[in-house]
Amino acid sequence: MAEPLFNNPDFTRFYDAENPWDTDKDYCLSMARDAGSVLDLGCGTGELATRLADGRRVTGVEPAAAMLDHARRRQGAEGVRWVEADARNVRLDETFDLIVMTGHAFQCLLTRDDQLALCATIAAHLAPGGSFIFDSRNPAVEEWRQWTPDQSRRMLDVPDLGEFETWNDVRFDHDTAIAAYDTVYCDQKTGQTWQATSRILFAGQPQIAEVIASAGLKPHRWMGDWTGGSMTATSPEIIPVGGLAD
Repeated sequence: MAEPLFNNPDFTRFYDAENPWDTDKDYCLSMARDAGSVLDLGCGTGELATRLADGRRVTGVEPAAAMLDHARRRQGAEGVRWVEADARNVRLDETFDLIVMTGHAFQCLLTRDDQLALCATIAAHLAPGGSFIFDSRNPAVEEWRQWTPDQSRRMLDVPDLGEFETWNDVRFDHDTAIAAYDTVYCDQKTGQTWQATSRILFAGQPQIAEVIASAGLKPHRWMGDWTGGSMTATSPEIIPVGGLAD
């Protein structure tokens, strides 16, 4: 949870450019249509949380102070309660109609105990009849194989900063299913580079299903992408959608 990619203020400047509005946020907005309150765990720079706050009680939880500083400066930030805390152990003494965790933040939980703690947090904050949703990359697709300098090299236009060349490199441990990947940004004007290494876990659906059930939650369905498609063996995503167990 102390990854420099999320905690170093230098890197937050690149985050929104690398993670533009996409179908995951659209889907969460549609789920929130009838929700009066939303908890966004691992809210990052707050783009989704601020959009959700239109007419709703919204809390954004994020362990990285640099990300929250960015979120608090975002237009509409005054409509969100921002909490600097770890989603594994935060307790807010309130419940929510919808709990979301997007951007594959679930994969930052590197052990079963970490995953179980996160699911326990969801269960502790979910209102009766409420829903939760989060995403994790499907390990069967082996997306990490694309995270090499040759395959991942791309240009990134960062507002107010200019053009950057960026790429990744990865080491995958098949015994632990943990990928350690480098992210590099190179300023095309000055040549200055920023580099950070992060680790994420590629957990399979059975493992995710087990920790969900152990925390007293129940998936109503499993999606394989953020358009709502059902999960298959080759789906890019593992996305449980559920609520409290009966």
